[in-house]
Amino acid sequence: MSLITLFLLAVALGTDAMSLCIGLGMSGVKRRQIWLLTISITIFHILMPIIGYYIGELVGSYVDRAAAIVGALILLYLGARMIKNGLTGKGEDDQKQLLTNAGGVMVLSGSVSMDALSVGFTLGTQDVNLIQAALVMGVVAGAMTYIGLNFGRYVGSKLGEKAQIIGGIILIGIGIKLFL
Repeated sequence: MSLITLFLLAVALGTDAMSLCIGLGMSGVKRRQIWLLTISITIFHILMPIIGYYIGELVGSYVDRAAAIVGALILLYLGARMIKNGLTGKGEDDQKQLLTNAGGVMVLSGSVSMDALSVGFTLGTQDVNLIQAALVMGVVAGAMTYIGLNFGRYVGSKLGEKAQIIGGIILIGIGIKLFL
């Protein structure tokens, strides 16, 4: 697998994280939360292909589906809360609190990294340097996460409470996609 192909694969894998982070960023995240989620998603996107490479497709299909359901439920909850808060003009603390909770960050990072786990299953059939591939996927996903959170934060600051409604719709859309 060429480096260009690997980079394009990493960009494709990072789009989920970027979409999620635009929605979260619209709710108004702090710099510390941006770095925490960026680092967490980077690490997950490095580890998941390696884990997928070694555990194989059989075990992975059960882990993949369970994590996707948990992640989808959290995103649906967050999206609904953001829309409600955007319509009523009340607190933004729920979403921010999830990003300060280590468990919440781990679940969000894991849910957007499941596709990297699936890719790890197929890396064994390709002529690829596993560590190099995992590092490229992690760095690209981390960069896309950082950009998504900052872009969402910028848009959120310009749109105010309407941004929460839009961000909520984005999160619900991603949550529904995880269910399918």
